[in-house]
Amino acid sequence: MSVSKPKEGAAPGVLDALRATPRSVRYLLGGVLLNQLGAFVQTFLVLYLAHRGYGVDKAGFLLGAYGAGAVAGTLLGGELTSRLGTRNTITMAMSCSAVLVFLIPWLADPGDYPFLLGVVVVLGMMTQSYRPAASALLSELMPDEFRVMGFSMLRIAMNIGAAAGPLLAAGLIQIDWNLLFWVDGSTALLYGLLAATLLPRPASTTAEQDQGTAKQEAQRSAYATMARDHRFLLYLTSMLFSALVYAQFFAVLPVDLEKAGHPTSLYSGVLTLSSAVLISFELAVTARVSRWRASTAATVGTFVYCLGIAGYGLPGSVPALVLLTTAVSVGGLMISGPTLWAHPAKADEKVRGRYIAASQTVFGLGSAVGPALGMLMWTRYGDAVWATCAVLGTLAAALAFAGLRPSDEPRDAAEETAEAEEVPGEAPVPSGR
Repeated sequence: MSVSKPKEGAAPGVLDALRATPRSVRYLLGGVLLNQLGAFVQTFLVLYLAHRGYGVDKAGFLLGAYGAGAVAGTLLGGELTSRLGTRNTITMAMSCSAVLVFLIPWLADPGDYPFLLGVVVVLGMMTQSYRPAASALLSELMPDEFRVMGFSMLRIAMNIGAAAGPLLAAGLIQIDWNLLFWVDGSTALLYGLLAATLLPRPASTTAEQDQGTAKQEAQRSAYATMARDHRFLLYLTSMLFSALVYAQFFAVLPVDLEKAGHPTSLYSGVLTLSSAVLISFELAVTARVSRWRASTAATVGTFVYCLGIAGYGLPGSVPALVLLTTAVSVGGLMISGPTLWAHPAKADEKVRGRYIAASQTVFGLGSAVGPALGMLMWTRYGDAVWATCAVLGTLAAALAFAGLRPSDEPRDAAEETAEAEEVPGEAPVPSGR
């Protein structure tokens, strides 16, 4: 298939990216969209368990257990990607997820709580473990000049599924609550089957044997390499701070709007606006931003996004101002998001899975603890939580600049010499390239 490339010096356009997208990537994106369309567990688990007679405290604890499993699952996904390959990891993760989701209706009686707890934790691990593999495969297959736009497509596929899924769930609930999990498991199983039949096969056994020793050594040293990659650690810290801010959009904002006397429909409008803007404009924004230095896109976008989130704390906020600050924050997210999520995929193929897993795990960790920290601060200090978001956002933007700069910007000879002297006898450790 011939790939149409943009003219020299021109930014790659949306149509250029779509034409350059390999068929395997299209299958991958379609599978992600299908899986996300039926991803009902995290969204509806508490409501479902309440319907089955659980108290809110136990149901909430089970949801937290699912989130803890999801954080661990991202790390597991990096290991599986490095050891089993991308296609096998996606197939196994989705197949296991399907089986575990199917078990939930059978174990949802309050008397089966210990068994359900174990299933939910493992389900969280399996559900998230496919993501590092999907990101690594996308990075491998997408042409270099369109890699960032490829990650933008991945985000759009997930957002479309996340936006349409609740509408599908509303119809299923009217028929039977259990249908949520039959459909969820079926979409996961179908994605696993599609991955097994349509995604690229792993390298041949002979090739794997030829490279086996070197690969095993690279796997053993992957985390040591990451620990010495100081700029990648700065990037990870930026992702952690960004996740802490991001979590307040779902944790503090709805209760803050309710306390201010706004109807629930305003928060629904905020969610709808956010999804609609991302789905409609992210790819076009990424096409323009792709000409920027990665450090510039990450820094500007992170700062604008966090500034928008902090804007929810402006005094006398009216619905129009709330929607405006939402648009600002989403604009920043579109500028920085694809670049930040694509950055670990630039790592060497031997350690790429672990770099991607580390990035997603750190963001998942911030998203998991962020709501509790945000609500604690809000209950004690009120709108000071939004000022804290502004501070964290500024730090995240500065760390993003420091962490991504080596990928695109030349360093002077003194800096390169100093870095080379840090590890005598070794080449400088790549910063996520």
